[in-house]
Amino acid sequence: MKKLLLIPIISLFIISCVSEIGPPGPPGQDGIDGINILGQIFEAQVDFTADNDFEVFIEFPSQIEVFDTDVVIAYILVGVDNGVDIWEPLPQTLFFEDGILLYGYNYTFNDIVFFLDGTVSIPDLNPELTQDIIFRVAIIPADEAKSVDTNNLKEVMNALHNKEIIKLNEF
Repeated sequence: MKKLLLIPIISLFIISCVSEIGPPGPPGQDGIDGINILGQIFEAQVDFTADNDFEVFIEFPSQIEVFDTDVVIAYILVGVDNGVDIWEPLPQTLFFEDGILLYGYNYTFNDIVFFLDGTVSIPDLNPELTQDIIFRVAIIPADEAKSVDTNNLKEVMNALHNKEIIKLNEF
């Protein structure tokens, strides 16, 4: 009988215990110390010429910081359909009767280089293939890049929640 009386007393004691609230936990994946880490997007219009050896060097805009783990993806504007831009991911290869043309890129944490390569005579290309070419560059935090189809610029932009695109002067 004493054991039965002891159970409600212990239960009442445990229920009435109160402690202080502990320290806050670490920040979530969306940020560090409450700061959201967002990707950045910028555009550049370039001219490929013999003078620049058919490659264009562009420093990332000062308001863009690229980290060691970020993913940098470039797209080329290939047309417009009913006022909507059509973007394709780089590298982009075009096939001609006399060879191929490749639009490519490489990057560091400070800059990106767009270039032409291929088996066609690049100096003899039509100006529409070498002048006023528009590229869009997306810099994506690594955690975000895992879950995004990077071949689809619209999906990339939606994932980055990015409404503003930085437009650079012509190169």
